[in-house]
Amino acid sequence: MIISASRKTDLPAFYGEWFRNRFRAGYCRVVNAYNRAQQRSVSLLPADVDGFVFWTKNLGPFFPALDDVATVDVPFVVHYTINPYPGEIESAVAPPSRSVEHCRRLAREHGPRRLVWRYDPILSSDLTPPEWHVRQFARLAAQLEGCTDEVATKFLNPYDKTRRNLDRSAARHGYRWWDPPVAEKTEIVRQLAGIAAEHGMTLRVCCQPELEGDGVAPAVCIDAARLAALGGRLFRAEARAIRTGCRCAASVDIGEYDTCPHGCVYCYAVQRPEAAAERYGRHDPAGEYLFPPDVPAAEPAQMALF
Repeated sequence: MIISASRKTDLPAFYGEWFRNRFRAGYCRVVNAYNRAQQRSVSLLPADVDGFVFWTKNLGPFFPALDDVATVDVPFVVHYTINPYPGEIESAVAPPSRSVEHCRRLAREHGPRRLVWRYDPILSSDLTPPEWHVRQFARLAAQLEGCTDEVATKFLNPYDKTRRNLDRSAARHGYRWWDPPVAEKTEIVRQLAGIAAEHGMTLRVCCQPELEGDGVAPAVCIDAARLAALGGRLFRAEARAIRTGCRCAASVDIGEYDTCPHGCVYCYAVQRPEAAAERYGRHDPAGEYLFPPDVPAAEPAQMALF
């Protein structure tokens, strides 16, 4: 099986010690997001894991864990999100310069095929108009050249909880945000794809098939073929779409919603940033669970994966 760590929280940034403890133990316990009375054990033994997919905005604390995984010869891929939003939108994320250094270190120590850069999501606002995105993307693509061959992106999915958090931020800081029409999204994506190609990257769009074509490919975030190539062996992986347009292979996610304290106002995995920060303060890195069943959760996220 493929282990995802994690779409639900930034496990590498905040829960690396827990992961290392569970990796050494050979298993972890996971709670169903919709019914906390349901739990399961997930093997992390090298014999049972075809590969790991890690998702983060700050890889710095997690390099020792990557070394652990590499030592037992289990392939892994890191999806590293770098989109340098202003503090009104991202209040507690590592600066882009540090993230770029992490990417260079990852490519140097483990190889550039281990990294997928995510410029995700694209948020249209007074603070971040189309020309801002093109400019920032071009700057980052130049800095990441040689570190990766792929960049994944998508426009913001305005779920109800995302709208609430964005509206609250916009009212507090005095800006507007909007969901652009498809024609505008398509034009921006085509520009980003051209810039990516200039720096040796293929731009892929995640779960927005209306934007594909003309050099823009569909993303495969849980990419069994990439993991198999890195591991030097084929393995059987079923496709398991989590929403329209998804091309991911099946995976088991070992994270939990409402536990990331980054505070990004567009986040689909957090109902209330202040609640996520409070839960993070109650995390036990020695526990079997990232958060045990008796730690209350907020309302399950709309894209719950179990």
